[in-house]
Amino acid sequence: MIWILLVIAGIFEMLGITFLNAYVHHRQKRDIVGLILFFSVSFIALSISMLYLPMSTAYAVWTGIGAVGGAVLGMIFYNESKDIKRVVCIIVILGSTVGLKLVS
Repeated sequence: MIWILLVIAGIFEMLGITFLNAYVHHRQKRDIVGLILFFSVSFIALSISMLYLPMSTAYAVWTGIGAVGGAVLGMIFYNESKDIKRVVCIIVILGSTVGLKLVS
């Protein structure tokens, strides 16, 4: 159950990053509200997860989900580079994140 909460924290971090990007480009109030809301939920879920998981593991998984998710969302919605080297690096991050779950 705690791992599900940590994944949810990572997903909300991805959404927070998406709203941060929207705010940087459009400067609309709804974007800053979304940014604050999603990052708040993300930090709360991460904090709860860290009560039961080692800090190093929880933070690395949370960051990995956010980094991979942010990169993939950037490729899909913001026409960022889909270069094979970039994709391989994203796969390495994802594999490392899953590996931390398997050894913890």
